Amino acid sequence: MKIKSTLLVLGALLVAGFAQAQEWNWPTDPAQEAKARELNAAYTDYMKSEQFVEATKPLNWLLVNVPNLNESLYINGVNVYKGAADKTADAAQKLVYQDSVMAIYNKRGELYNNAPKWIENKAYFGYQFFKGDKTRIPGVIADFEKAVELNGNINHQLVAAYFDLIYRNYALNKAYTGEQILAIYDKANKLLDASAAAGKDVTQPRSTLETLLVNMELIDCNFIENTMGPKLTADPTNEDIANQIFKYSVQYKCYSSNSFLAALELIDSKKPTFATSQVRAMRYMASGDFDKAQPVLEKALTLAENNKQKGEIQMELAKVHTQAGRKSAARAAAKEAASFDPELTSAAYSLIGDLYMSAFNDCRGGESRAKDYSIFIAAYGAYQKAGDSKGMGNARARFPSKEELFTEGLSVGTSISTGCWVGETVSLSTRD
Repeated sequence: MKIKSTLLVLGALLVAGFAQAQEWNWPTDPAQEAKARELNAAYTDYMKSEQFVEATKPLNWLLVNVPNLNESLYINGVNVYKGAADKTADAAQKLVYQDSVMAIYNKRGELYNNAPKWIENKAYFGYQFFKGDKTRIPGVIADFEKAVELNGNINHQLVAAYFDLIYRNYALNKAYTGEQILAIYDKANKLLDASAAAGKDVTQPRSTLETLLVNMELIDCNFIENTMGPKLTADPTNEDIANQIFKYSVQYKCYSSNSFLAALELIDSKKPTFATSQVRAMRYMASGDFDKAQPVLEKALTLAENNKQKGEIQMELAKVHTQAGRKSAARAAAKEAASFDPELTSAAYSLIGDLYMSAFNDCRGGESRAKDYSIFIAAYGAYQKAGDSKGMGNARARFPSKEELFTEGLSVGTSISTGCWVGETVSLSTRD
């Protein structure tokens, strides 16, 4: 994961450039006012020279004794205590300073009621400070979610940090069910979608989300079928659930499940694409339901975006027609497939060769063996075009013999029509 590197620049942006309030509430007591002015000057001087530990002492007096002096105490206070934490090697003291950063944000909220301005920053620092503390992680997650609630979104680079906390909360505290994780994951992706629509590059945070989800090892084909599937069964028109099932089924290659088919049917009915219609038809064909496959394939053909896709669908239609015994239609579809995509020529003409080989009983007239067997010569031609040597051998073995041609007064090379639906004119040849 590359969360750390992507957040470093963001951190610099979050802690810089705050406009300080102009109204000051100095104590009415002259001695207190003088001390407050002295300590305010002292902590700001220390802060400017990056002596953050030294700055905490006068700042702490101001926060305790004149907490409503000016909002700048809280704006600068974050920088001071964060800087002190970074400069401190002692773990216990570092935690004190980090807790002070959180306390400053909380006090600022009490006094100025302007959480939308800084809640995202608080969440960011909470992630930095407490992502390894299982007891503090839920509170930081709450800050991230509050930021989204108040502002509608968070910086796109912080979405990865938010979901990393979800991952840690799940791993350390067993905080969520698998379904809850998926709901949060989808919500995080919608935040990224909004940022992408605003022109932000969300490639890295989106990749981090996907990596974290995989690392949770929540989802497999059983989870999709047994946990998500029943939800769609109970609410078969719920497109959100269907989209989730479809997405995860594709991601985890769970194509044979009933829930995937149910989700696919709903999605393809509502918002068909070439891919959804093609895959749906292939599922029907795999289960032998060719009657269902045909209209879906025909729909996919209208959605195809290029000749390669059209060729794929015509090839599948050829198979459907073959299974239904519509041999002439199967041949026509196979030829269309080859015309759309030359790479399908071999498969298309092998299928045509098979059609011709199976046509003997359909087309046999019983009056001329040469004519009846000419179908196998047509099959040989189809296999030859396909480059199918095995098919060519099988077809040649069914050619008429020299004796059979002689008996009918025919010779090798004579043209003859196969007749029947095959309707090919071939040159006679013999098997021997």
